[in-house]
Amino acid sequence: MAYDVVVIGTGPGGYVCAIKAAQLGMKVAVVEKRSTFGGTCLNVGCIPSKALLHASEVFAHAKHGMADLGVEVSGTTLNLEKMMGHKDATVKANVDGVAFLFKKNKIESFIGTGKIVAAGKVSVTGEDGQVQELETKNIVIATGSEVAGIPGVPVEIDEKVIVSSTGGIALEKVPGHMVVVGGGVIGLELGSVWSRLGAKVTVVEYLDTILGGMDGEVSKQFQRMLAKQGMEFNLGAKVTAVAKSDTGAKVTFEPVKGGEPQTIDADVVLVATGRKPYTAGLGLEEAGVVLDNRGRVEIDGHYATNVPGIYAIGDVVKGPMLAHKAEDEGVALAEILAGQHGHVNYEVIPGVVYTQPEVASVGKTEEELKAAGVSYKVGKFPFTANGRARAMQVTDGFVKVLADKDTDRVLGVHIIGFGAGEMIHEAAVLMEFGGSSEDLGRTCHAHPTMSEAVKEAALATFFKPLHM
Repeated sequence: MAYDVVVIGTGPGGYVCAIKAAQLGMKVAVVEKRSTFGGTCLNVGCIPSKALLHASEVFAHAKHGMADLGVEVSGTTLNLEKMMGHKDATVKANVDGVAFLFKKNKIESFIGTGKIVAAGKVSVTGEDGQVQELETKNIVIATGSEVAGIPGVPVEIDEKVIVSSTGGIALEKVPGHMVVVGGGVIGLELGSVWSRLGAKVTVVEYLDTILGGMDGEVSKQFQRMLAKQGMEFNLGAKVTAVAKSDTGAKVTFEPVKGGEPQTIDADVVLVATGRKPYTAGLGLEEAGVVLDNRGRVEIDGHYATNVPGIYAIGDVVKGPMLAHKAEDEGVALAEILAGQHGHVNYEVIPGVVYTQPEVASVGKTEEELKAAGVSYKVGKFPFTANGRARAMQVTDGFVKVLADKDTDRVLGVHIIGFGAGEMIHEAAVLMEFGGSSEDLGRTCHAHPTMSEAVKEAALATFFKPLHM
């Protein structure tokens, strides 16, 4: 049977592309190697980790934060099995939802390993070894990414003692000591989960700062907040070995700038050093599809590879490895295939760290603006001066607005605080329409809300804040 589009991979990029293409009148099929749809994000990534983040936050609040509000709870205990059950139920609801949407939009699904035989042909090998061949006008590669491991260090991940993010969301008991290799988003999110549940957590990071490309001021304050919560950090440290021991595992690292190596013992080691494009077994080399020097599928401005009729989106191509970036690319590509003018504004893609407090950003950091020689101005406002934050006892953090010094156009917004991941979107909408800090500062915000801090930071950028 011939299709207009065959999408290989049903993560956020793939399933959204398939749905949008079907909505635009195309005959669509998807190929998925898992038995459930949704890719890494829905099955073992974004969704289950957020379920555990929320559950662990509720546990920690009940144990440590409610008495000050006049709610006295005694005998709080952790039922980890039930918490994991909540996580699994959340995953099932989401993956079942994607299956429903495929059925609703008359998208045919094939469970098995997809391989590009040639332009217009995709083979699917099922678990039973049976091979089906699909014919299509267009092929979309949306196979996502996989754990990258530690560069230059052989590590045997068994998902029990030495774990990736997949094992990190499925531990059977709270470890006494968890060592997290990597101070990026995944490591800090999962590290904070187990820290709240009672583990000692030590983060070992190669860079001298956490969160890599995040705004430097935000990164420093965030590290102090996590340290106050009990997490320990070894920054500027190069991991040279991770190995199992009789009691768990050992992690050896040495200072990047020189010094004596150290070895620390752990019950569980979480390897969270990033991800890499997943292209194994796709037949890209045989089909003539070109990859770049980082293993990503090379595409043009319309997501087309060098082979006519073959396209790629999401983690497997350039750009930030974010589910929402992949989704927007999926929509844009479907529109392009339908003869429309799909487009993604890569300057306005928000990023969120779903810890407590949350960290959220959109646009440029101060470091990026300085490096580019852009003249800018800064407005900041702390949540300690926000009435709603005081009422909820969530006064940690601040909002920071960066605007062009001459035009006042907002170039970046960075928030660290309770609910930052929700508040960042008013900044994204503003920036999508080229708005200024004055536009944002003069927009009426409901009182009392956490979002008033965003308004005040904007006021501080173009003139003066009112409440500080």
